[in-house]
Amino acid sequence: MEEYMLILRHQDGAKIASPEQMQIWMKQTMDWIGAISAKGKFVSGTGLLFDGSKVVWPHGVVTDGPFGEIKETIGGQMIVKADSFDEAVEFAKGCPVLQGEGNSVEVRRIAKNDGTHK
Repeated sequence: MEEYMLILRHQDGAKIASPEQMQIWMKQTMDWIGAISAKGKFVSGTGLLFDGSKVVWPHGVVTDGPFGEIKETIGGQMIVKADSFDEAVEFAKGCPVLQGEGNSVEVRRIAKNDGTHK
């Protein structure tokens, strides 16, 4: 069984949901995570705040981030165990973040430190 990271991307992280919308979204998210957890496949996860970020570049250059020319932001990440890439993708398809226009979930296999991944 491999571990995969689900990277939750928001098209426009500057949009602020109402408290009611946030409660609905949080319940949907907790139900989604609970379903994965019930299968014994949830490893960890966390959300990220949209209250600013910095990008550190070579030579000590620091800019406001992530990138001035795009609106997309990473809203959080989750690590799951899956028997295949396809199973990890199926988990991602159920993510409530996909209800937002232009939002996406990127699925990436996590490298092991044992030299088994190319």
